[in-house]
Amino acid sequence: MSEPCTDLFELLQRRYSVRAFTEQVIEPELLEKIFSQAQQAPSNCNTQPWQAYVISGERCRRFAVQLSEAVAAGAPSLPDYEVTLGFFDEYRQRQVDCAFALYNSMGIERSDKLGRGAAMLRNFEFFGAPHVVFVAMPKTFGMVNALDVGIWLQTLNLVMESHGIGSCIQGALAYYPDLVRKELGLPEDDSMQILCGISFGYEDQDAAPNKTRTVRAPLAENISFFN
Repeated sequence: MSEPCTDLFELLQRRYSVRAFTEQVIEPELLEKIFSQAQQAPSNCNTQPWQAYVISGERCRRFAVQLSEAVAAGAPSLPDYEVTLGFFDEYRQRQVDCAFALYNSMGIERSDKLGRGAAMLRNFEFFGAPHVVFVAMPKTFGMVNALDVGIWLQTLNLVMESHGIGSCIQGALAYYPDLVRKELGLPEDDSMQILCGISFGYEDQDAAPNKTRTVRAPLAENISFFN
């Protein structure tokens, strides 16, 4: 294992969503270390509401094929929670700018519906990653607990980055929870709701999608100071 980066600002600056990976799997010792370090994330009353299911190696690759084929064949999308994005005004513009940056790096025109569809399907192939983690919390929990899971997600991603591991948090991986539960051998009436997934592994640095970069809004658009 190489020495991890411990400079927080450097990690925040250099991390981006990775959408193409090499086939190299992460060593079990490092994999366990990453999740152990992320376990230090804070949560309301120390409840630690996150539940994570990590699939690796050949099993991950097999499930990627099964899941993407099911989605391509029209499997119904039945997420465990109501997905309401509702982007508008500057939020919609940021979404459009992000999509433009990604598709432009891949050479996909806005009018290329087949190309855009194939790119979307890559979500369910885990972008070729040798690891995927599905993130859940109890179905009875709500917004406050989801905030805790979000804190853990950021912590996990920065820990991954510190060890040279690329990642992509994917809301799309919450759209077919029944297929995930079937793969994991969980009951259909499982008490956990799947919130998202993360594809992760060693980045393919030559891949076009990984050339995508986004920018952050000026501070005044998000932050107000009162004296």
